[in-house]
Amino acid sequence: MSLNDAHAFAFSLATTLMVAIVIFRAGDGTHSVVPAAEFDGDAEIIAEIDPFAP
Repeated sequence: MSLNDAHAFAFSLATTLMVAIVIFRAGDGTHSVVPAAEFDGDAEIIAEIDPFAP
């Protein structure tokens, strides 16, 4: 998924689920999103979206 798509999807997911979402770059260069609690740390973090941040 493109970085713009990943940001849009992550923002939507964070506000819907009310959990922190991590956007990361996988080994093949693609971007993906996952809830922060499920991120295992094996990839480069691009951004984290926290719906509770001011």
